[in-house]
Amino acid sequence: MSRITTPETIETAPEASRPLLEAVKNQLGSVPNLFRLTANSPAALEGYLGLNAALGKGVLASPIREQIALAVAELNGCNYCLAAHTYLGRNVAKLSDDEIDAAREARSSDAKADAAVQFAAEIVQRRGHVRAASVDAVRAAGFSDADIVEIVAHVALNTLTNYVNTVGGTEIDFPAVRASRNGAEQA
Repeated sequence: MSRITTPETIETAPEASRPLLEAVKNQLGSVPNLFRLTANSPAALEGYLGLNAALGKGVLASPIREQIALAVAELNGCNYCLAAHTYLGRNVAKLSDDEIDAAREARSSDAKADAAVQFAAEIVQRRGHVRAASVDAVRAAGFSDADIVEIVAHVALNTLTNYVNTVGGTEIDFPAVRASRNGAEQA
């Protein structure tokens, strides 16, 4: 059960959030609980949607973005985001079940994706204080400075949703997945 109110409908959300939720509904066909809970703060919802849209136009491919999201969610122990990104990884980014499992362990069978998810995991684990050798390694795997900044931004975006969902106790509206490998204990 959510600890923060999740508006039942778009009409019961704060007025300033309603057009944003309508846009989500038009894009996705429904409004997942993450968006409705975040709608309690129109500013937070607008910020999340803006960064998400901007990064969607970035240089990182969809599979790598989903692998990063899975690694970050696992490390942060966010069951909601693990469920959502397992679904998106499988159905949108077309990741195999083996790649989804590997991403949750900050690994990939693809060398370039492996470097990205390992780097993303280190960002989470070291709270941004990554080693110079780690930056060199991700660069050696073929990532540019722009790519590296985008990896950091994806970690930040996913950490935001991980924290909103964990603090809010967002009810999972995707097929359930539980953090088990590296994630924090759920409260």
